[in-house]
Amino acid sequence: MPDTRPGLSANALKLIAIFAMTLDHIAWLLFPGYPAEFLPLTVHILGRLTCPIMCYFIAEGYHYTSSFRRYALRLFLLAVVSHFAYIFASNAYTGWRSFVPFSSGSLLNQTSVVWSLLGGLFMLRVNDTDWPEAKKAACILLLSLITFPADWSCIAALCILSIGANRGDGKRQLLWCAFYVCLYAAVCFVFLDKLYGLVQLCVFLSVPLLKLYNGTRGKSERICRVMKPLYYIYYPLHLFVIGMVRGLLR
Repeated sequence: MPDTRPGLSANALKLIAIFAMTLDHIAWLLFPGYPAEFLPLTVHILGRLTCPIMCYFIAEGYHYTSSFRRYALRLFLLAVVSHFAYIFASNAYTGWRSFVPFSSGSLLNQTSVVWSLLGGLFMLRVNDTDWPEAKKAACILLLSLITFPADWSCIAALCILSIGANRGDGKRQLLWCAFYVCLYAAVCFVFLDKLYGLVQLCVFLSVPLLKLYNGTRGKSERICRVMKPLYYIYYPLHLFVIGMVRGLLR
């Protein structure tokens, strides 16, 4: 029997994330750089909804999965495919880039956000071990360094840790995520672009949406069966399409 609890299901929130992400990436294609015009700025603000929803459902997936190994393997394979899609699409904004990380000399944005999401999943696993706290802290620091070069750097991974480790305590989840996001926004403000540093703070627009989450996957079993593979496939697929459009425009 379908669940009729009020609020937004996981599938509804994921569709919102997919829609916001697609608009955001199209805006990077059509309006390269850091434009201050109303349209691209508005779209990029909406695009900030995506990462928090992704992080939240990685933590939820960790809580509900029956096999951490299979879950981690799926996310790892997605990270590998998404790396090539991300660089291919990034060429639309920055010119040709090698698929080999760090070959450009930069330490940032060397691979997709999925690498950071995978790091967050492992952080949750480390947090749930019975290791001494010092060993846990060292492993989480190491995972932060490993995910640092990804899109959203290690911030997405640390937010996943904050959400999963404080499950059931919305206040602590929000406070820790706010700390990491504000740190990321400050770095963007100082080193990239002041306006777009402030735009990163718009991730907090996702909080009211996540508060509407009703704890269900969705009402339709058919939609649920479609959404699971779609959620994995769509991210690299839409980046490949953006890369191909870039090639056609050139």
